[in-house]
Amino acid sequence: MKFWISYGFVIFSAVSAAGAESCSRPAPGSLIEQPQDVFSSNGVLKVMFSFRSAPTRYGFTRYCYVYDDSLQSPTLRVRPGEELLITLKNDVLGSAAGSTHVHSGGPGKRCAGGEMSEAVTNLHFHGLSVPPTCGQDEVLHTLIQPSGAFEYRVRIPKDQPPGLYWYHPHPHGFSEAQVLGGASGALIVEGIERANPKVAGLPERVLILRDQRIPGAADSDEDRGPGKDISLNFVPVIFPLYKPAEMSVRPGEREFWRVLNASADTYFDLQLRYGPVIQDVNEPQTIELVALDGAPAGGASQVQDVLLPPGARAEFIAATPPLGIFAQLVTLKYDTGPDGAATPYRTIANIRSSADAPPAPSKAPTGSAPGEGFQGLEKVKPARQRKLYFSEERPDLTDPTQQPRYYITVEGQTPKLFSMDFTNPDIVAEQSTVEDWIIENRARDAHAFHIHQVHFQLLERDGHPLHDPALRDTIDLPFWDGKSSFYPSVKLRMDFRSKEIVGTFVFHCHILEHEDGGMMGSIRVTPAARASGKVAGKSRFSR
Repeated sequence: MKFWISYGFVIFSAVSAAGAESCSRPAPGSLIEQPQDVFSSNGVLKVMFSFRSAPTRYGFTRYCYVYDDSLQSPTLRVRPGEELLITLKNDVLGSAAGSTHVHSGGPGKRCAGGEMSEAVTNLHFHGLSVPPTCGQDEVLHTLIQPSGAFEYRVRIPKDQPPGLYWYHPHPHGFSEAQVLGGASGALIVEGIERANPKVAGLPERVLILRDQRIPGAADSDEDRGPGKDISLNFVPVIFPLYKPAEMSVRPGEREFWRVLNASADTYFDLQLRYGPVIQDVNEPQTIELVALDGAPAGGASQVQDVLLPPGARAEFIAATPPLGIFAQLVTLKYDTGPDGAATPYRTIANIRSSADAPPAPSKAPTGSAPGEGFQGLEKVKPARQRKLYFSEERPDLTDPTQQPRYYITVEGQTPKLFSMDFTNPDIVAEQSTVEDWIIENRARDAHAFHIHQVHFQLLERDGHPLHDPALRDTIDLPFWDGKSSFYPSVKLRMDFRSKEIVGTFVFHCHILEHEDGGMMGSIRVTPAARASGKVAGKSRFSR
């Protein structure tokens, strides 16, 4: 404990002095600011990003997307059917290009050339059902080298659910470092007020949770003790003082909060708490959950906490505290298992009500008429069922050069680390079908399953049927105790009906340390056989 206390004060003083650096961050305890909104015009949203890096004095590198040469990680706002044009210029510093990874850039002609290294980047549009092809949402062969530029042209599907999505880098082997460094931003598909009229006209806040390295600490130190540091809209909440960010609100208002877990490795179990004094904010408040992972949840459900694994999103209605009542946004302790990383209880933000507080920076539009609810997949007949499982091999702890080996395996195949050089995908599915996937966790470490291009519905957890209408793209798998013959599991109905998703893409654990370490698989969706008679429905998100 003596080491951590003395070490932590060094961190605090160092971070506070870092404002002049590229990819700069606010000081601990700062008032959070909303990310800048960038709106589409005449059916097109055109932006130019500079992807930048900055080595810090604490031994890790910051990364950021800079828009208009000044704004970090703006929120991109588009409507269904519109086009998103992003020119991404890789302006990382030369010092970031020091090492290459064991993964190569994959077979055949690459979308953007060169070898894999920590200075190479690309973009993934997390949650969007857009083609996994060059210039859209392709992460296997797209490698943007330092000083290079690349143009993304993404057409938002007309039936894309309105909600919160996000963009982040996905170069295999280096995703964790770049996301830990802060490279991420929100992407909103407008129109959720038509799916859920309760949010129409409400003050709206975009809240982005991230994590980052504790300066000078090894992974094992973080895992055994405090976990990684966290931030809210880039305001850091750092070990050991954990000074919360500040949020100023008007009293007694209903607000629409859109929360993104853009961390690389950290779970957040979010709760809003009230109390008569700041030292006693221990009364959990009910929030109205509106959407998960960008898909409206079929009506607002009442909950007192919401678990967000890395990559997940939650959109909910929250009440601000009355005058004289204090509030805090906290994350509860979450047990990731004996081989997992620490995720302690932490206060993320102090929320203070004031009659003269500025209004929330934006409002959800007022819908002209109630929209129809989005239907789930429970009644759609699956074409087949598959079983996959997470597993790990832990090294001899006496050999510091050995690293854990992370696997996601289709039942019947041999566990293997993901290779960018694969020629045959792990799974082949047919467009126009749905499938049931049972996913087990056979590791003493929690995992977070994510698949690109599609959403899925949770049908069962641990063999128990559920009626959960929400559609998701990321879901938590609790750890196995290492003794039981029973493995934690989920049964998911995977939706491959969209014509937009034909091609090859990936599924993986969204704890990016695990994904970079090999816990990723590939899937190829082939065009529907015209005479197969397998068409399961007219739309992925039928209305």
